[in-house]
Amino acid sequence: MSALDKAVEAARARRARVVFPELGEDARIDAAAERLRAEGLAEPLAVAEPSEAQLAALVAARGLKEALARRMLSRPLIRAAAMVAAGEADAMVAGAVTATKKVIEAASLAIGPAEGVTTASSFFLMRFPDGREMIFADCGLNVDPDAAQLADIARASEVTARALLGSARVALLSFSTGSSGSGASVDKVRVAAEATGFTGPVQGDAALNPRVAGAKGLGQGDANVLVFPDLDAGNIAYKLAQELAGAQALGPILQGFRRPVCDLSRGATVDDIVAATVVTLALA
Repeated sequence: MSALDKAVEAARARRARVVFPELGEDARIDAAAERLRAEGLAEPLAVAEPSEAQLAALVAARGLKEALARRMLSRPLIRAAAMVAAGEADAMVAGAVTATKKVIEAASLAIGPAEGVTTASSFFLMRFPDGREMIFADCGLNVDPDAAQLADIARASEVTARALLGSARVALLSFSTGSSGSGASVDKVRVAAEATGFTGPVQGDAALNPRVAGAKGLGQGDANVLVFPDLDAGNIAYKLAQELAGAQALGPILQGFRRPVCDLSRGATVDDIVAATVVTLALA
């Protein structure tokens, strides 16, 4: 059974509450919310009025003064994130018409980072025609992460892979495998790999091909999580996988927060929104 099929089963059994701050603003969101409800996958919610629970969650997350927190709750996106933090919703899905920066800001302010993580990141669940499923990160958020941020991305991606794929075999990618190359980007990946214990720096073929991995002496060549050194590499890779290999890319879905948040692509279809919501709920 695929990761998406498992997520669908889990969503149908749980029927979690998902707040859509763009509900009523975009026809795709409205249609996706209706499908989620009709198919018993989730209970879509519009943004609620400010509550004392939301206020308390916002104050607790950032140590804000109550007056400032009340003013911030006047913003629907922050109020939606506060609903998740307060337990009034199980997840937030936004981004169809809202800039990624604003979605991240709302989640950071109201929900906050997961334990042991200081860098929020994003991932795609990549589904290939041959049945393979992989996690690609970070392909949508961090432009040029340093070694510590790259380590955070790798750790969060491991948690994501265990939740969605059942196991995590993480490879931190580079143009160099082991010590075959040098330079600032290789050093960054090497430090991140040493900090996390994951395979890296490793080239793409060695990460995915056991024969090549054996020849180059690094890893098993069976990675199901690919962590890219920067946004250039990650974004290019996932789009090439879509166009040349016919892969389906579900996301970008945010990771590294205390509670699940999805930042939709601006070009997301209704099918994409439904699938991304279900995958997001699998992380709840």
